[in-house]
Amino acid sequence: PDQAEDGNIEYKLKLVNPSQYRFEHLVTQMKWRLQEGRGEAVYQIGVEDNGLLVGLSEEEMRASLKTLRRMAEKVGADITVLREREVDYDSDVPRKITEVLVRKVPDNQQFLDLRVAVLGNVDSGKSTLLGVLTQGELDNGRGRARLNLFRHLHEIQSGRTSSISFEILGFNSKGEVVNYSDSRTAEEICESSSKMITFIDLAGHHKYLKTTIFGLTSYCPDFAMLVVSANTGIAGTTREHLGLAMALKVPFFIVISKVDLCSKATVERTVKQLERILKQPGCNKLPLLVTSDDDAVTAAQQFAQSPNITPIFTLSSVSGENLDLLKVFLNILPPLTNSKEQEELMQQLTEFQVDEIYTVPEVGTVVGGTLSSGICREGENLVVGPTDDGKFLRLKVCSIQRNRSACRVLRAGQAATLALGPFDRSLLRKGMVMVSPEMNPTICSVFEAEIVLLFHATTFRKGFQVTVHVGNVRQTAVVEKIHGKDKLRTGEKAVVCFRFIKHPEYLKIGAKLLFREGVTKGIGHVTDLQAITTKENGLEESLGPGQLSF
Repeated sequence: PDQAEDGNIEYKLKLVNPSQYRFEHLVTQMKWRLQEGRGEAVYQIGVEDNGLLVGLSEEEMRASLKTLRRMAEKVGADITVLREREVDYDSDVPRKITEVLVRKVPDNQQFLDLRVAVLGNVDSGKSTLLGVLTQGELDNGRGRARLNLFRHLHEIQSGRTSSISFEILGFNSKGEVVNYSDSRTAEEICESSSKMITFIDLAGHHKYLKTTIFGLTSYCPDFAMLVVSANTGIAGTTREHLGLAMALKVPFFIVISKVDLCSKATVERTVKQLERILKQPGCNKLPLLVTSDDDAVTAAQQFAQSPNITPIFTLSSVSGENLDLLKVFLNILPPLTNSKEQEELMQQLTEFQVDEIYTVPEVGTVVGGTLSSGICREGENLVVGPTDDGKFLRLKVCSIQRNRSACRVLRAGQAATLALGPFDRSLLRKGMVMVSPEMNPTICSVFEAEIVLLFHATTFRKGFQVTVHVGNVRQTAVVEKIHGKDKLRTGEKAVVCFRFIKHPEYLKIGAKLLFREGVTKGIGHVTDLQAITTKENGLEESLGPGQLSF
């Protein structure tokens, strides 16, 4: 394909002894590509601008890589060769193309942060795989690797994840894995990584489905990793998790684990079963089985460009087979948003979604969540709400932590925990938002959404109660009215009016919505809000000059 002006992939035919002026120009171009890829770029050397694969002789390639190294030093980046390939060209000398990853050493803690949600049926080996990736040592086949990931005693006893835990894996600017293996602390991992992957370990068991849905909707993962056990194949909640990822439009890749337990034929059968499901009209994906480093590089680049491609890895957490391929893939995986989109988000007013609330001794109340827009600094004054009666309360951000290390400024799209000092914890709940006081946020109890009913045992009609998930909001709502119809059956589409039964929530038009009740499931998006005006909910009196509302 032709080279794009924007994006972080650059084609270069050769870089042999450039003049000083040309060298400056090349450095400026590299800065642009790095900015587009938020700190990383891919250079393909031996390729013309129109995408023609020409290739270079050994000598020219050596000189070109030397120049590229000089350019990278100038901008403060490192280079790693991803792969080399020979081209059949009408010459006696072998000609090669080299693909190089240029990655900037992070300045001011601005590492690239990708969030990957981990899905899959119970006992498919999700926590163990994460344990092996983040601890750097293989499993003993009895679940030793995952012990550090569990957060509750009952999880250690039953071996089942019931809460959402976060694990981090870093890559430095040379593309080497940075994890806990050399007895590093989380702060050290953050300091020496220029790219961080945060794994969100979700629960596989059906009983904890609401926790899994909450993890997928509120933590806004960039990608999802669906783990399937080679010996059981697609079982239990696998299909459901696949459906959730599709419904929320999260691009996913698949890892088939436990290949050391079964024969080649069984692994192939599982791969075929997956390929068949992915090619079905509902999924419409293109499976890509990764068997070599070359495949992993291709998979990472294709996967980010077109969401239809689904890479499949077959690996073992016990023998360590093919684990490196997954690491290569994660190392090159580019972020979904480019720098321009992030700049635009950062210019909007501050909005932080509250996902978790803790009380920390000597710090006070701490909230965890994601900054969806704007910039948040230490010492900033924000308002949080809505409370049960629809009010917004003032508070001050005392300090910020990102991935367990202190951080001065939080930018849009990053997850962090904010310390609020002596703020009363009982006033907070999951699903609230913290926004800048001038935002005048709209809150509503009644809203309309265009929905598709995925599965329902009987008919879906007025008065039916469902649990609605929109982003970090999770509450029971009653169906007030179905426009143009009396009732809905499985597979039908309609605009439905819902009313929250407990308290008003902060919603946005266009937000993705999931609802469930027993076996009933549906997806859709918010189309209209019946906003409650601020005069009614007492924001103005409570936030008058010199008054603090608590």
